[in-house]
Amino acid sequence: MEETLLQRPKKRLLISLLILSTFCLAAVFYAVWRISYLGLMELWLVLPAVVGIIFLSVVLLALFGILNLVLAIKGWPSLHLFQKQMYTFINILFPTVVRLGSLFGVNRRQLEGSFIAVSNLLFSRRKIRVPAEKLLVVTPHCLQLASCPHKITRDPSNCKRCGGCNIGDLVKLSEEMGFLFFVATGGTLARQIIKQNRPKAVLAIACERDLMSGIQDVYPLPAVGVLNIRPNGPCYNTRVDMEEVKAELKKIVIPKDEVRD
Repeated sequence: MEETLLQRPKKRLLISLLILSTFCLAAVFYAVWRISYLGLMELWLVLPAVVGIIFLSVVLLALFGILNLVLAIKGWPSLHLFQKQMYTFINILFPTVVRLGSLFGVNRRQLEGSFIAVSNLLFSRRKIRVPAEKLLVVTPHCLQLASCPHKITRDPSNCKRCGGCNIGDLVKLSEEMGFLFFVATGGTLARQIIKQNRPKAVLAIACERDLMSGIQDVYPLPAVGVLNIRPNGPCYNTRVDMEEVKAELKKIVIPKDEVRD
């Protein structure tokens, strides 16, 4: 089954469903509090109030996190330190977000794409720029042509640049610009590569699911995601829009003549 990127993910999808999920959470909290009210009072007269305050605080904190996210997306003053907690909050609510999304005809992949679009915009708003040698570009192994006999995991220079896949394009680009480029077989190897090389920023090419988990895993290391193209289905002979990759690199990499010693 052919899988290609026909539409850009919409950032408002995730935000809207996060808000709706938070109100659903508030309704659940209220129902639990109401049902257990008398039992809590028997244990301690002020316990219902204590539990109510805790539940209310969680809901308000979630709403504040969403507001902070919206402010950051708009480019208005926001708290960057709250971003990690926001990622944790999204992880907790994401199963509910997926279920609610299905009611409106929104599938999981669209929501993961929406998360990546939001995360990339936050990256852009921070105007992060690094020297080429401090940028790590990492791709999944499925970007390599399945019939290729050359092992490029950990050492992309083994690529013979036959033009059958985008690995050769990325190797050539890394040599021209000077950024670090690796091909990983999975998230564990990708994290090892990041730990060993200690980049200041990451550009990752992968599917929606892997990008979403990867961006969250490496935080606070800034990471931008580029979705792969899947003409043969997932995890097999995938490709990437090289013009999109070059556009992202242009935003991130500081030209050599601007780099200070």
